[in-house]
This record gives sequence, structure tokens and C-alpha cells, in this order.
Amino acid sequence: MFELQDAFARKFQYLRLSVTDVCNFKCQYCLPDGYMPDGRKSFLTLDEIRRLVHGFAAMGTSKVRITGGEPSLRKDFTQIIETVAATPGIEKVAMTTNGYRMKKQVADWRQAGLTAINVSVDSLDPRMFHQITGQNRFHEVMDGIDAAFVAGFEQVKVNAVLMRGLNDGDLDRFLAWIKDNPIQLRFIELMQTGEMDELFQRHHVRGAVIKAILLQQGWQQKLKAHNDGPAEVFWHADYKGEIGLIMPYSKDFCASCNRLRVSSLGKLHLCLFGDYGVDLRDLLADDHHQADLQRRLREALVDKKATHFLHEGITGMTPHLASIGG
Repeated sequence: MFELQDAFARKFQYLRLSVTDVCNFKCQYCLPDGYMPDGRKSFLTLDEIRRLVHGFAAMGTSKVRITGGEPSLRKDFTQIIETVAATPGIEKVAMTTNGYRMKKQVADWRQAGLTAINVSVDSLDPRMFHQITGQNRFHEVMDGIDAAFVAGFEQVKVNAVLMRGLNDGDLDRFLAWIKDNPIQLRFIELMQTGEMDELFQRHHVRGAVIKAILLQQGWQQKLKAHNDGPAEVFWHADYKGEIGLIMPYSKDFCASCNRLRVSSLGKLHLCLFGDYGVDLRDLLADDHHQADLQRRLREALVDKKATHFLHEGITGMTPHLASIGG
């Protein structure tokens, strides 16, 4: 039965579940000073994750994306994939990763039930990759993408955050890369968060610039599936790969919102740029609170706003993207 619907008739089939906010990279647009521990945090346990995903699935969720921080830093990450994949009603299990553990572990993740993978590669220039991410791991990440294909993934999605003066001139290099590789390259507009005002003003470039170039070169837009994410996806007859554009500042971006977020501490976030989280963890202690969990989810959706208000300069309380999974 489908029950996750808000006051604007948007249906939410897609859960983005953060399992940690720890990350070992120092990306300029997220954690430029590296991860700063904030006391002794207790992230959701495997049993709590099982109960949470079961509650969402019972209300119509069919896709779960496991995020972080860097989710593979959890020692039980493969077991998390198995737990989510085994939940009745869950058809797709995806993850977003910085890719540094893919080469050694992606085959295990695939066997555990992972069906889709997104890897962050902000530049194909190893030196620029190092500058943006704070890590000299470009070749490890690229080897991990190769390993994903060997493990049986038919397509890998690669995320690149557009940044003026850093990687905005890399389009031709990225296009050459995906010409013969089944990679969906996703350009993501830099988003303004509470701690990144100056960086945003200096480096923000609109995805519409890339879209205009693609259309001029004969790329065509694909139709979305019901549980796809926010990307506008384009294909070209001469390319094995695809281009995705995530443009949160575009008109009506939020009209097609189909995803909810739960943080690694068990808080429901109705929007990446919302002002508060709804605590769910007290209902995850045992298996007897499923009805209460579903009731709280229904009640929370009453407060979901029509838009994120980024275009008005309102960024909410999200300090950085790693805090609730980007």
C-alpha cells in the first residue's frame, strides 16, 4: 500500500539513508578541513536500519540509497547492503561513495545485493582531483570503477560537482571518457550550505550552461522512471555513456521530488536544506513499533514544504553535505 505522499501530491518511493557522517576525503565543497568528530556519536545499528527500512518499504518505498559521509568506512557495510536488499518491497539498493574502497570490495557489495553505484570523480586530471578532494587517490578510484564493471555492474554513475575555475573546463575530457564507456556522468551544481557561502559565490556555475551545450551537440533528454533521482538525463547515439544534470536552482526542481532522507543518527529530513529533523530512533529499538513509525512518517510529511528555497538564498540548517548524506 502506498502511503508516503505530501500535501502537494508528491509520492516518495526513494529513501536516502546515511549510515555515517564520517568521511576520509576533504572535498572543498563539503569538508575542506576534513571530518571533525563531534563527541561520541552512535550511528544507527544494523537492527535499527532493518526496522527503519522495513517501515519505509511497508509504505511504498522501493529504492534505498546508502550514503555517508563515506558509507564504506563502516565495518559492517556489506551487512548493511544485505539487510536493505533483503527487505520485502525494496527493488533497488544503491550507494554513493568516494570510491577509495571499491577496487577491493565492490564485488562483495554486488554479491550482497547492491544494484547501483555512484562514485564521486570531480576531475579527470589527477592533480585537479587531488586539489578538489584533498586526496591523491585518483588512480585508485578509477581502478575501482573498472572493478565495478568486472563485478557485473552494467552502468556506473559518476558524480562531478561543477566548480567555476576548477573543473568547469573538463567537459570535453569527460565526454571523451564516456564515449566508449557505459558511464552516466552526472554534473551537480554546487549548492550553498551554511558553512560554504564564500566558496559558493566564488565557484558556482549553473548546469544550464552544460545543458545548452549538450542540446547543441545533439544530445536528447530521457524520460524518468518513477523512483529515479533528480537528474535530467541525456543520451546520444554516438556515445555508450550518458550525461545527467542535477540543477537544484532550476525552475520547478522540487516539483518532482520523490525522496526522503534519514540521517546516520536516525532523524528524518524532509529536505536536504530543511530546518530540522524528526527523530525516529526511539521507534527503532525493537520490532514492536512499526505502526508508530509509519504514523510518525505520515505526520511528518504534512510539514514538507513546496520547495527548498535555495533560489531565495535560504539554505536551512545543514552545515555541510556529509551531515545528512548529500
